[in-house]
Amino acid sequence: MAKTLSAPATTGTIIEATGTVFPILLAISFSHLLNDVMQSLLPAIYPILKTNYALDFGQIGLITLAFQLTASMLQPLVGLYTDRRPLPYSLPFGMLATLAGLIMLAYAAHFWSLLVAASFVGLGSSVFHPEASRVSRHASGGRFGLAQSIFQVGGNAGQAVGPLLAAFIIIPHGQSSLAWFSLAALTGMAVLAIVSRWYATRVAPRRATAIDTVPPLARGRTIWVLTILVVLLFSKFVYVSSLNTFYTFYTIQTFGVSVQTSQVLLFLFLGAFAAGVMVGGPIGDRIGRKRVIWFSILGVLPFTLALPYANLPGTAALTVVIGFVLASASSAILVYAQELLPGRVGLIAGIFFGLAFGLGGLGAALLGELVDATSLAFVFRLCSVLPALGICAAFLPDLRR
Repeated sequence: MAKTLSAPATTGTIIEATGTVFPILLAISFSHLLNDVMQSLLPAIYPILKTNYALDFGQIGLITLAFQLTASMLQPLVGLYTDRRPLPYSLPFGMLATLAGLIMLAYAAHFWSLLVAASFVGLGSSVFHPEASRVSRHASGGRFGLAQSIFQVGGNAGQAVGPLLAAFIIIPHGQSSLAWFSLAALTGMAVLAIVSRWYATRVAPRRATAIDTVPPLARGRTIWVLTILVVLLFSKFVYVSSLNTFYTFYTIQTFGVSVQTSQVLLFLFLGAFAAGVMVGGPIGDRIGRKRVIWFSILGVLPFTLALPYANLPGTAALTVVIGFVLASASSAILVYAQELLPGRVGLIAGIFFGLAFGLGGLGAALLGELVDATSLAFVFRLCSVLPALGICAAFLPDLRR
């Protein structure tokens, strides 16, 4: 068992909730849904942007890179700072940045305007995710996996709904209809103002109470385990990015479906992904997070290998299975890392959400260039082997005490 130490007197301390505060968890999950609905509109309208601005696949990948690198570079810095000085009222301002990016995206004049707009959307993520993850953990009442799943399922549900909204609102009414979603941002800002008020009451002003800050592993082994987690994140998020960015194009080109149908197919994948997130956290609380991570990433391999060779119904069915199984590791990986480095909730959330965005963005940019050089079918076959890296989960220690 780790010893209990006193935190430095110069840092803000979170007063733990005595039980699971479900109203706050639901509010932060709903805000996550609104945040990610707006963010998911960007990849969902790639076919429109490709036509309106005569973009190639490399430029599509660069838009994804601009969005995800902005988020990935800033999130760890935000998390590191807020571990020392929590910023409860930064949450509405993160939503405001997303709103600004969305409006710029609606009225972008050229390709470079799209890159700036995507960067502002990424900025919103970098501010929102670390502090929101801290809120969910400290409203968990000790049920960390459940709380993280509730928080993350909101975001994944938002990502799933985004393509449907793009299919039935933006595609019929044009790119400028993105501005209509400013109402979602304003709603999110109002909800987050309430959450921030609750969160602010949990922050001790200067004096710290006793909290557990002793890592369960030695420094060298901790670095080794974090490296394994990064490899697992690479395999997971580069594969997910390949579907998020190119799945609509793949179904249009391979099966001749309409743009709206391709968005519905993307919704099936993202909806299953959201459901998988909700399942993985509570199961990890019961049986251990290592087992969930192992099953989720390596277990999806047979389905990813079959996907490039399936017909249209088979493709839809396989993506549902892939989304559900692969997503079950999302909350398990994050909570595992937070247990590995106790007292660094914001930093870990920033790093891992940032890595998710960064690896996905880098993967999208490189895969876009590879699509231009080869074909969509070749890239889908290449990405199908990425979950094989899940074998690395065998080297993770079991952190249950």
